[in-house]
This record gives sequence, C-alpha cells and structure tokens, in this order.
Amino acid sequence: MGSLPPSLDLPSPPLGKPPHLQLLSETTLLNLFKSQQNHLNYFFQNLDFSQALSFTQTLLNSRGTIFFSGVGKSGFVASKISQTLVSLDIRSSFLCPLDALHGDIGALSSADVLVLFSKSGSTEELLRLLPCARAKGVYLISVTSVSNNALANACDMNVHLPLERELCPFDLAPVTSTAIQMVFGDTVAIALMGARNLTKEQYAANHPAGRIGKSLIFKVKDVMKKKDELPICKEGDLIMEQLVELSSKGCGCLLVIDDEYHLLGTFTDGDLRRTLIKASGEAIFKLRVGDMCNREPRTIGPDAMAVEAMKKMESPPSPVQFLPVIDHQNVLIGIITLHGLVSAGL
Repeated sequence: MGSLPPSLDLPSPPLGKPPHLQLLSETTLLNLFKSQQNHLNYFFQNLDFSQALSFTQTLLNSRGTIFFSGVGKSGFVASKISQTLVSLDIRSSFLCPLDALHGDIGALSSADVLVLFSKSGSTEELLRLLPCARAKGVYLISVTSVSNNALANACDMNVHLPLERELCPFDLAPVTSTAIQMVFGDTVAIALMGARNLTKEQYAANHPAGRIGKSLIFKVKDVMKKKDELPICKEGDLIMEQLVELSSKGCGCLLVIDDEYHLLGTFTDGDLRRTLIKASGEAIFKLRVGDMCNREPRTIGPDAMAVEAMKKMESPPSPVQFLPVIDHQNVLIGIITLHGLVSAGL
C-alpha cells in the first residue's frame, strides 16, 4: 500500500508528557475516590434530618412555584434540581440572581418558595437579591455549608449541609460541596415524588421523547402499519404468485385473510423456505398459501401497550418478528413489527 499524499498525512499521537506533569497511578486515583467517599459519608453521618424534613415538608406544602437560585457551580446544581422537580410534575423554575435584579424578579409571588444554594452563604449576588425577594412576600430558604453565615441569618429557614472539606488538595475547588448539594436536592426530589404519589403514567407523560416515556405511552395502534402497508393475501392464492407481496411490504410475512378481513393465518419467509425444501418439481407452483400458512399465529390488540407487543414477540417457545393486530372480532387492522418498535425508540 502506497503512502498517503502529503495533504492526507494523519498526525502522530503525542508521545511522552509535558515535563511539568507527573504520571497518574492507579493507586493515586483509587485513593481520591476513597477520600471522596469518606467526605460524602461525613455528610450523611452529620446531616440534621430534622432540617431536611422541614425543608421537604415546606416544598411539599408550597402553593406556588418553587424557585431555585445560585451562582457558579451552586447555580448549576440549583438549576438541575429545579429541572428534576419539573420532570416530576412539580412547578419549579431557576431564577438567575443577576437577571432577577433586572426584571425577572417579577415572576415571584407571595405563594412561592425561593431556595438559595451557596456553599459559603456569603455570595454577594444572592445577598443583593434577598431584600427584593422578601419584598415580594416569598418564603426564603438558604442551603449552605458554612455555619452562622449572612445568607442563613437573613432567610426564613436554613438547611446546613455538613462539609468536611473539598476533595481538592487546596480545599478550594467546589467538587465535594456541589456533590452533597446534588445528593441532597435529588433525594428531596424523590421524597416529594413519593409524597405526591406520582404514577409511572404521569412520569412518562413528562418524558414523551425518552425510552421510558415511549414504553409507557405508546400503544400498538401508534406504531403499527395499516391499510395499504399490510402484506395481505387470500388462502386460495398460489404461493409463487404472492412472492412480490411477501417481499415488497418489508414485514417478512403474508397476512392471510378472508373476504371480511378476518385473520386466518400468516405465511412467513421461514414458511417459504420450508415449502421450497419440501416441495419438488412443478408441485411448488400448485401450492396455495392456505396449504402452508400458520393457522394459530400470535396476535395483539390495537390498545395494548407497544412494550407489551415487544415482550410477546420475544416470548417462548421461539421469538417472532411481527404480530398481526386484530380487533375483538378477529378482523385484521394492522401489523406491528420488531423493526418498527426499534425504530420508534422502544
């Protein structure tokens, strides 16, 4: 094989390391994970659960919107927790402290709760926001990790998140403090989910594009092929005359019906192969679909969940690639295929 032209020469991977870097050993990395685990254990062992319960109960009893705010990394955590609550059918929103002071504070009302995340409790932007939010009659809650801080002293409620230290060797980069903020917020979110008796169906309704949502929302009738897409034939049709119908509809089968569209059976690619093996000479040209079709195929109704159709396809004694869809009178109305389910994200 010749060499690549100069314009197509691929860059060589970098060799060695910059002189100021040290090799990272497996032991060093393992020790860091163990240290972080210890820091998280410190949080769990020292958290005041009475504070956590009061906080959760306050959010549960809220008549308005639960707003979250924070700056920097704490702001990202606050935004994520708010999004989690929204996905659980709880009214929530993130309030940027800077934008709040330039008009967005108009979203607040006396029925709302405002939760302020700050490791130190001395975040200047949040302290400037406090008197303006209080003037709107909002219930103010601070979530901090430093004792006796300005933010906690100015709010109606404070939750202290015990922090042993940051994993950072300088005890500066907020990597442990944000971890415990996230753990705390997400755990409270699940507690609210349980207290509100959120059902799978309600959860799925808020996640229609995800696999979870699709599996709980989509029914067979939503993803099945119908009408002109169906590979249909009559039991008296010659097999050799139905090969185009068998292959052109992309279902891997023929659906055998009578004049009233009642399903009589199915004839698959596999049935065709078995027919070709058994038949000899000109006999193959005289065989009719009804002679070789499966008279007891697996079927499903249009109102069944799509995920149920997939389970039925995969069930013993052997998996199948499709299910005819019939109504309560055994009238054929569609077909659902494994390929169609996968394409729909299931």
